Amino acid sequence: MLSFGEFLELFASHPSRHGRPAPHYVRDMFQHYGTATVKKPWGKRTHFKLFDCPWETPQDRGREPTLVGHEELQGELFRALSNFAREGRANRLVLMHGPNGSAKSTVASCILRALEDYSRQDEGALYRFHWIFPTRNTSRGAIGFGVSKALENLESFAHLEDADIDARLVIELRDHPLFLIPVGERRVMLDDLWREAAAPSSPPDWLRSGELSHKNKQIFEALLASYAGDFRAVLRHVRVERYYISRRYRVGAVTLGPEMSVDARERQVTTDRSIGALPMSLQATTLFDVTGELVEASGGVLEFSDLLKRPIDAFRYLQLTLETGQVALSQQTVFTNVVMLGSANDVHLAAFREHHEYASFRGRIELVRAPYLRSFLDEERIYSEQILPTLRRHVAPYTARLAAEFAVLTRMRKPNPARYEPALADVVKRLTAVDKMVLYAEGEPPDSLENDKKKLLRANVLRLHDEWKAEIDYEGRIGVSPRTMRTLLLDAAQSSEYRCVSPFAVLHCIEELCKRTDEHEWLDAKPEEGGFHDPASFVREVRRRLFDRVERDLRDASGLIAAAQYDDLFRRYILNVSAFVKKEKIRHELTGRDENPDENLMREVEQLLAFKGLPKEHREMVMSTIGAWAIEHRDAEPKRAEIFPGYVERMQVAAFATLRQPFARLLRDVVALLREGGGGLEPSARRASVEMFDRLVQAGYDADSAVDAASAMVRDRYGDIVT
Repeated sequence: MLSFGEFLELFASHPSRHGRPAPHYVRDMFQHYGTATVKKPWGKRTHFKLFDCPWETPQDRGREPTLVGHEELQGELFRALSNFAREGRANRLVLMHGPNGSAKSTVASCILRALEDYSRQDEGALYRFHWIFPTRNTSRGAIGFGVSKALENLESFAHLEDADIDARLVIELRDHPLFLIPVGERRVMLDDLWREAAAPSSPPDWLRSGELSHKNKQIFEALLASYAGDFRAVLRHVRVERYYISRRYRVGAVTLGPEMSVDARERQVTTDRSIGALPMSLQATTLFDVTGELVEASGGVLEFSDLLKRPIDAFRYLQLTLETGQVALSQQTVFTNVVMLGSANDVHLAAFREHHEYASFRGRIELVRAPYLRSFLDEERIYSEQILPTLRRHVAPYTARLAAEFAVLTRMRKPNPARYEPALADVVKRLTAVDKMVLYAEGEPPDSLENDKKKLLRANVLRLHDEWKAEIDYEGRIGVSPRTMRTLLLDAAQSSEYRCVSPFAVLHCIEELCKRTDEHEWLDAKPEEGGFHDPASFVREVRRRLFDRVERDLRDASGLIAAAQYDDLFRRYILNVSAFVKKEKIRHELTGRDENPDENLMREVEQLLAFKGLPKEHREMVMSTIGAWAIEHRDAEPKRAEIFPGYVERMQVAAFATLRQPFARLLRDVVALLREGGGGLEPSARRASVEMFDRLVQAGYDADSAVDAASAMVRDRYGDIVT
């Protein structure tokens, strides 16, 4: 708690920090938590760390969701706030729109929670003032402001104990304390303070020209008249106190649901019995408290959840409020200092666009699109961090990945080749839904494309990603929502067929979901070539990709082929190809002699990779790929796995084709070991099975998920060998 003089000293120490209106404050809050550069296949994006909720303790983590992905949405919000800060006030409502479950509420929740934390930091300190009336001397009560002799020499009543206070008038609107200084003198003072602080910008107009609220003005003028114009005597009654933004207590962070309600109200204070403790001159003044969400959110953010579910008459006042920064009540006009953030789904927005008053509202609404995520890696993080940890069963590998891939496939739109030049059009028309999904997540073009076409596609991922950006029917507007997938994962966790949270149970739930054709818009879309809008194709593809991953894990755990062996083989292949293309000798790793490149080694690798055409062409392609990577990653050590993703695995798969029978027998033995204890196995088979299971445990499996994986693989891909 501070006296007015103490607050002036504090303000002078950092005027730009303590003199911010709501838009400046919220924008600075975004910057306070810092940013990170996120690399996406379509380019680098800025991620605002406040959406990671870094202030949360490990115990609090997970109680409320954090935001995954949506960097474009974050950037649009920050752009709008920056514009408001430049204009001096939030003169538009930022309306996030998108399909149900596209993280609009999560975005708003993160912002409100960040405001709570920021207001508790030194950089985010907030101050308001109230009026203090000390104990009166009844023998001098004619004026109504007399005080006891013990208090009359105090410079301020701000630090009085409760026993020495007769009344305290709370100001709901949280006027800035400097509003007590007349505008002319205030402007001179602010200009001097900003100049002394060498602040990069000028004082905000809100602070230069702002005025006291109606209730404050009445109290101020009554006191000033009673003290015969003695301004310092009036300020003795001012107590400045720091306050904190709170969602729970609706201070500076308020969420208003779609129910019909008035967002600002007033109540006559003089009808309250407590007014009797005020001096006589103020008892004769009709004072009104102002209440409501617009008042409670003053200085922070007011969120209108599902705004367009309300009848237009219920929020028609917002148009004038945003334009003028005022709300007219029956007894007074309230000036607003708040950032208004809203959310709406696309169905209601489409209906709103058809309303005859939409055009008049449009100029006061900042539309920000919130689509579903289109990277399965981001989608997987939602399930892995926010859903699966709540389940009290072992979660098998790839459970979240399977669900994420299916969800993203339902959101893909087929590219329109007519929008691209001929060379690129020829590439995009060949893309399947899975190709596009992988491209968005990993940046990898399909293997079926020639190298020059792969390079062309990589260079144009952004164009593909933004192809439908300007359309009302944009990519990410329809599809499975994370909410639906949450329910699906919870259902899979209760499957009686599996003793863990299994991707095979999730796959079964997905198949059941695809039968509900009357419940979901994405199931009504007409299937297109390439597997777009084709639920049956989605199921086949995620199933295939699941079995490919599980087979890779089982293959690596089998011990029949050492993965490191093929990684080293590919390393030596690169060295020999480099010497071959440059027409140089290569030093033998054992003898140390300079020799010609090993033609047998190069041909062996090229056969495993199923290269077609002349060897010289493939080897030149390998070197040009390395060169292109080096140009984009200057001063970085070349990384084979990044430059040639999947090559080593392709070599392993090709080599493993000759080991199908022993591999199938090993799978059968592992199932027998884990289900029945392996009592009937030969010692060598039992030892190999135990070693394989130990490797699977290191890869994230337990006994139940390992049995599920091995038995599913035998049934699906090795049934012709093991009966």
